[in-house]
Formats: sequence, structure tokens, C-alpha cells
Amino acid sequence: MPKSIAIGLQDFEKVRRHDAFYVDKTQFIADWWLSNDDVTLITRPRRFGKTLTVSMVEQFFSIDCAGSGLFNDLKIWSYEKMRALQGSYPVISLSFSDIKENSYAQVRGKLCESIVDLYNHYDFLAEGDLLNEREKEYFNKVSSKMEDSEISIAIRRLSGYLYKYYHQKVILLLDEYDTPMLEAFTGGYWNELTSFMRSLFNATFKNNPYMERAILTGITRISKESIFSDLNTLKVVTTTSEEYADCFGFTESEVFAALDDYGFSDKKQDVRDWYDGFSFGSMTGIYNPWSILNFLDTGRLEPYWANTSSNTLTNTLIRSGSKDIKIAFEALLHGSTIKTRIDEQIVYSQLLEKESSIWSLFLASGYLKVVNKEFDLQTGRSVYELSLTNREVRIMFEDLIHCWFSDYDSNYNDFVKSMLQNDKKAMNVYMSRVALNTFSFFDAGNKPSEESEPERFYHGFVLGLIVDLADRYAIQSNRESGLGRYDVILEPKNTDSLAFIIEFKVFDPDEESSLTDTVQRALRQIEDKKYAAALTAKGIPAESIRSYGFAFKGKQVLIG
Repeated sequence: MPKSIAIGLQDFEKVRRHDAFYVDKTQFIADWWLSNDDVTLITRPRRFGKTLTVSMVEQFFSIDCAGSGLFNDLKIWSYEKMRALQGSYPVISLSFSDIKENSYAQVRGKLCESIVDLYNHYDFLAEGDLLNEREKEYFNKVSSKMEDSEISIAIRRLSGYLYKYYHQKVILLLDEYDTPMLEAFTGGYWNELTSFMRSLFNATFKNNPYMERAILTGITRISKESIFSDLNTLKVVTTTSEEYADCFGFTESEVFAALDDYGFSDKKQDVRDWYDGFSFGSMTGIYNPWSILNFLDTGRLEPYWANTSSNTLTNTLIRSGSKDIKIAFEALLHGSTIKTRIDEQIVYSQLLEKESSIWSLFLASGYLKVVNKEFDLQTGRSVYELSLTNREVRIMFEDLIHCWFSDYDSNYNDFVKSMLQNDKKAMNVYMSRVALNTFSFFDAGNKPSEESEPERFYHGFVLGLIVDLADRYAIQSNRESGLGRYDVILEPKNTDSLAFIIEFKVFDPDEESSLTDTVQRALRQIEDKKYAAALTAKGIPAESIRSYGFAFKGKQVLIG
């Protein structure tokens, strides 16, 4: 009989004691230990087993777990040298996964309380004569009210106290180190938190003579200049690194074996289509564990992993991104690929300015996968070809785009219906309402302008069309046709339906006296540049092609 599926269980000891479904990843312990790296930062997408791995490492090495028997029938137990290390080190383990507050003061307070919890766990250290009076005084006053200079050295000092007690250096584990940083970026208190974290990390992981080794996990590799400025010995393992490639997430052989065990042998191709696509280093065919566990539990193909986060930052970056960001995202939604450079050292201050930073973040987060990598000998840089990871991710982004228009969904849908019915009067009424409500929503630039607002808006609008009409139309934008590049073409999948060409123009006061003139300029361009050639070449008769000019002046819109 198959083992029970324990959804959300991330404590290694509980998984083993409850005899729950578990894929043996204990090889990681040997690989990491034998690497002899001092401080290791491992980045993986959310729900990829980072927390369970940290728990596994803690319970293997911790003196508190000596002789637990949890590892006796697992891969790690075949290493005689590693068996001798089980239960032989003091371990300090922290998690920042639940630190998602609205202000710097709240985040700092919660971070400090996590450290207070550590001191409470080891309160026996302050008993007897192990610590001198000054050490006991510091031990007993550790709190969120301490000065930054005092709290930043708290973990290092606790390491020293444990060394005094056990005569053994400490293994330090920090899970989801970057969760507070992600919240700080979207919450507007990045600089304050960065300064605090830099002091804490440097004291804990660099200037700590009582540390044996350390592991940090997270989703992203945050810029060295932000919090790792003095940590020169940091070993960084990202999604493109070869190390530990099969230690996080499930390989296809592991997934297919589970499908056989749970009676889903006939669902292998469906599961591959929905949940495969992740790659670490050169290893492909990696599946996210969260979706696989949920499928094994329910037998239903649904977007499990993609719906486990609010995706606030992802939404903001696409919605407020430039025309080029939206055009590239349009290609991804169509199933195409994009080519870009990748910098896995994320500089958050550049996310709204540098296109490659956004794609780097999406790759680290698991929303994109590497299809191909080309190395340019002349520049010494690599160019990555990326696509959406799988069907589950595609559905997540489609839902995200639907939410852009959720507050005025009726107006947007009415506009689309009017366009298909060639009702220009109704189109103007509805589009004026949609544009008025959504211009500021799409334009999050530092210096909004009448020129940038329409551009951001109409490319967001095109993404909305792709999601709503993809079943009826092949929607293309910014493609060559005839003698130029059109803005939008809707090519019907049913040849009996109408086709549409849309051209967007911003009012030019030097050339035009009214929005009506701007509309005519847009329509002339469609005619002069022969944009309909792309449609007629596919057999669509000219009389079945409708052309629209969209004219913008600030938040005013006129369609003709």
C-alpha cells in the first residue's frame, strides 16, 4: 500500500516518523559536507524542498538528534564517514520564511524575536558557571529592543556559548534568507532593512570563529553590494549551477515511479505537460514537488504550485514594465522564446529599469526555463534562450493578466464584444472608461508622461486580448507586414470570422489639431504600409478585414 501523502509537511523528523511519502534526497548531506565549502548559499524556486532539506541537515548533524535512527535506511547511511558524523555538532537553525511584514519596524522586530526564540531554546547555557557575568547579562537582555549593534552579533555570540558548552564549533542554517528582502522591496523599506541585514550576516557568517559551516537558502541571489559585501568566502549555487542539481525537486524517474505506485501510470504525459520544465545546471526534467504531491493526493491536474504565492512583485514588474517587456511577455504567452542576458546576482534597484534583471528574477523564481544557452567568445558573455516553464505557469500568468481588468472587467469585456461586432460608437464609450481607470494602473514609471502612459497601457491591453481571445484568434503585435511593423493584428482561427488590424497613435500637437486627425493618421499608416498583406497572404479576403485607429491624448481615447 502506498505511503500517505502529507501535504505541507516540512519537518524531516515528522515525515520519517509518520512514514509519509518521501523521495530520498539525503545524498545532499554527503555532497555538501565533502565539498568543504565554508558558507553555501543555495537558491531554488519556492516549494522546491529547501525547508525540508534544511530540516534534514539539522537533524542529521544536531547533537540533539544523536542516535535518532531517522537515516538508517537512507542513502547517506551507506557512507561510513558520514555515519560517524551523525548527531555530532551543535546546530543553530533559523527560518525567515514567515517574515512578511508591512514596515521596517515590524520586520526588524520579527527578525529579532526569531533570535530571541533561539536564546530561549538554549536558555540552559545561562545556568551554572559556563558563562561569566557579562556574558550572562548579555544573554538575558537579548530582545527586539536592543540596538542594531547589539542584536547583529547575537547569533555569533550564541555560537560562542554553544562552543563553550559542547567544545565543538556550530553548524549554522538559515532558511529563506531573502523573504524579508522581497517584502522590503515591494513595501518600500529596502535600504533600511539592507543595512540591518548586512551587519547581521557579516557578524554571523564571516566574523564568527565558532562557526564550522553554514547553509543559507532562498529564491534569489541578492546583489553582493546589498548584504554580502564582506562575505568573500560565500559559495553560491544558483539555478544554472551544476552542484546539487538533483537534490531539490523531483527528477522525472522519481515522479514516474511515484505515479506507478499510486495508480496513475496512464497520466505520465499529462503530468509532464503540466509540471515538468524546470532545470538546474544542465539537468532537465525536474518537477516541482508541491504540484506532484498534490496531484498524487487528489488525482486532479490543477495549477497547485503556481497558486501558492501572491505573485505581487511578478505582477508589478510585468504590469508596469516597458513596451519591450510586454512585447517579450506576449511572445512567451504565445509559446515562443526570448533571448536575453542573465545576471543571477539580482540588483533589486534595477528591476524597474533593466530588462535583463526582470528575466533573471523570473528564471530564479521558476517561471522561466532555459531552452538554450549561447556563449559569445567576443564579449565573454552568455545569451540565454528562455520560455515559460510549463502549462501550470502559463495558466498562472493568464490569471494574473485577467486580474489587471478585474475591477472593470465588464467594461473591458463589453469593449471586446463591440470590437468584434464592429460597433465603433460602443467601442469609444467602453474604451474611454477602461483607459480612464487603467492608465495609472499600467504606468508605474518614475516620471509618467503622456507619451509613456498610452504605450504602457495599450501593450497591457494587448496582453488582455491574448488571454481573452486566444481560443478564437491568433493575436500578433509589432510584427513585420507589407512595408512596416503593425501594432496589433487579430487573425481569426475560423476563416469565416472577421480579422482586425489596430494601430495606436499619440496625439502630436505639431502635426494635428484634434484626436480625429490622429485617428486618420493611424488609418493612413495601416493603408500606406499595407499591413493587411499579412492577412490576405493567408487567404483572408480584404472585405473581412477591419482596421481601427486608436488615438491617445493623455487619458483621452478616440477610436475610428
